[in-house]
Amino acid sequence: MTAVKFCGFTHADDLQIAVSLGVDAVGLVFYPSSPRYVTSKQASELVKDIPAFTTIVALVVNMSEQELVSLAHQVSFDIVQFHGDETPSLCQALANTIHKRWIKALRIKDTDTSETILKQIQTLKDYGASGVLLDAYQADKFGGTGERFDWDKIPKNSPLPIILAGGLTADNVGQATKNVGVYGVDVSGGIEWQKGRKCREKMAKFLQNIR
Repeated sequence: MTAVKFCGFTHADDLQIAVSLGVDAVGLVFYPSSPRYVTSKQASELVKDIPAFTTIVALVVNMSEQELVSLAHQVSFDIVQFHGDETPSLCQALANTIHKRWIKALRIKDTDTSETILKQIQTLKDYGASGVLLDAYQADKFGGTGERFDWDKIPKNSPLPIILAGGLTADNVGQATKNVGVYGVDVSGGIEWQKGRKCREKMAKFLQNIR
């Protein structure tokens, strides 16, 4: 069964609805330029009632070691999602500092091919990543664009579990995962009624259509 992560929560009631619907993972955005940004204080309140078997993912963008260590001390989370310009070696070093598993987002460009993507994934594997997230590239944004890339470029023989992101909605997720066979999906804007606020009906339909 395809794993599902809902990302970009800013309100506890939205988060509790997602958990009650049975989502596998929830993501919190610690990137100040994002409309879905939460502070460590806000995040610690948001996650305090998350049940044991729901994975909490911290999305960070070019965060310093000092900031990440401070975040890990203040917020309970399970996985770090590096979504900036971090190199594989830096991801490994930062994650080891706080003793967390990690995944890395690759922003797929028009010039990328299945072969170039596969090469990047193999490097992440070599440095200890637990998975890779494939998202659409925009020069001025680190994810959350609502845009999709050419899913035909997704490698069929990835050494890491692939999580598909970018432009996913309840209307296309079933067909998307059927065609490309990914491990998981990650959605933010596709389940919202406004940025940072999730829609119960869209979340429920998303899960229904993928499962």
